[in-house]
Order: sequence, then C-alpha cells, then structure tokens
Amino acid sequence: MSFYEHTFVGKQDISNKDVDNIITSCEKIIGKSGKLLKTEKWGLLNLASKIKKNRKGMFVHIKFESGSEIVREIEKNLLMENKVIRFLTVKYDKLDLNKNYFEENKKD
Repeated sequence: MSFYEHTFVGKQDISNKDVDNIITSCEKIIGKSGKLLKTEKWGLLNLASKIKKNRKGMFVHIKFESGSEIVREIEKNLLMENKVIRFLTVKYDKLDLNKNYFEENKKD
C-alpha cells in the first residue's frame, strides 16, 4: 500500500451539497480496501488561468493510503463527474498529516 494525496477542483458554482456528495463517493471508494487519513476543503480559490470558462474553483484535498487500483477507480469516477474540472493524484512514500496548506490564510 502507498500513500496518496488527491486534489480535485470543482466548478465555481458548485453547491456545498454537491461537494459533499463527491467527497463521500471518494471516501466510499477508498474505504473498500484503503484507509482515509485526512480530508480538507480548501474552499473557493482563484485559478491562475481560466479552465473551461471558470475563473475560480472549489478545491478539495484528500490524503489516503491504498493500492493503485483504488486511485484508478477514483479518477474514473471523477472523469464522469461534470461538476469537476480538474484533479490530480500524487503518490508519496510518507505523508505529513500535520500540514494544512491553507491554514495560514484562514487565521488572518
């Protein structure tokens, strides 16, 4: 089993309910034979350039431990989800679960 960080970007007009549904579906897939370590909602952030006519995106970051077949299944489901405009999965040898990427911005 390997460690993974998976980040997806939803459309700027996606509702919180839709985001929660996508997160739940990812967590169910991970739960089949993997271990969910952490889920972070980063919120609505500006994109560096337009993606499919969107200037902003709803970012969600998931850290988990599983095999590669789970990653393929998650990515397959997100390809069919029309409310997701981009996603990225990165494999790691070790994860830092204490680091919250956007925690500094929320404190200000």
